[in-house]
Amino acid sequence: MPNDEYPLTEGSKKKDLETASKLELIKNLIFGENIQAYESEFELLKKDILLKKKALEELMEAVRTDLRMSLDDVATDINIRITQLEDRLETRFEDLEAMQLDKQDLGDLLIELGEKIRKS
Repeated sequence: MPNDEYPLTEGSKKKDLETASKLELIKNLIFGENIQAYESEFELLKKDILLKKKALEELMEAVRTDLRMSLDDVATDINIRITQLEDRLETRFEDLEAMQLDKQDLGDLLIELGEKIRKS
């Protein structure tokens, strides 16, 4: 951002670039090895994180697959049990119906009993 008091000229821009590159050289001389070591460590950490992320994603997919299979097994088991229960209820209902007397049969038996009582 140019300042009205000190306008940027071609010469001042060149001087600023030289100063910046000198500062960069000094920074590299002072911190160069440390920065390279940090960058190397960060790169190793980044690779490690990416590997662990991939392993975690694979584990999550394996868990999803296991859960889907377990849910399918539970659903199948429930369906089998429901079917068995329906069959048992139907059989029990049929047994109860067979044990009941038909209304017509009951009426006929009562008439027959009444006739026997009248004859006696």
